[in-house]
Amino acid sequence: MEFYKNEPQTLLAVDCVILGFNGESLEILLVKRGIAPERNKWSLMGGFVYDEESPEKAASRVLQKLTNLKDVYMENCGIFGEPGREERRVVSIVYFALIDATQYRHILSEEYEAKWFPLEEHPKLIFDHEDMISAAKHTLRTKAALYPILFELLPQKFTIPQIASLYECVYNIELDKRNFSRKLLSSGLLIKLNEKDKSNSRKGAFFYRLNMDLYKEKIMSFLRYLPSWSVEL
Repeated sequence: MEFYKNEPQTLLAVDCVILGFNGESLEILLVKRGIAPERNKWSLMGGFVYDEESPEKAASRVLQKLTNLKDVYMENCGIFGEPGREERRVVSIVYFALIDATQYRHILSEEYEAKWFPLEEHPKLIFDHEDMISAAKHTLRTKAALYPILFELLPQKFTIPQIASLYECVYNIELDKRNFSRKLLSSGLLIKLNEKDKSNSRKGAFFYRLNMDLYKEKIMSFLRYLPSWSVEL
């Protein structure tokens, strides 16, 4: 340890961009910061990495502390460590987490004054947390074109209009709903259930669930359902 005694004392932290889908739009879960500086201002949920844990375990611990959820889909989306971002040198590893917001609204920790906000209309955030959100959205769009991660935002049973709305929100595009539905159904990726969601119309829309085994065989299939999209959100 003698070799390190004159080296910088940098703190390692994690921050979580927690995203949810309410059936119509994307939302982000924010908290009131409980310590100085920037006390009582809106922030991403974060914390320091303990000596005995990896950054991934630290991010899972932070998320569970806020939501009481385990085994949530999380993905590393960047490292932020510019000098001066906080009073003391702190390097933060950022993760985004995907949650079915409609199912888990009732289990949020009151300790942190956690609240869901529309992703594009959230309050001003501390430090470089806006940049962290941008990094998370960029990574989400890239990964979602290749893998079925957006289904983490949906309940186990969902409708075609819900899927379409979700992809429109993530990619900031307007889909041809009829064409999108036709291609999606013809892929065999969805299993139709014998029940309908009649919350939006008397006729209703059939519920589906994802055929995960078939999706693994056709993992690139969603690419052809989406119009050209920019990496910028």
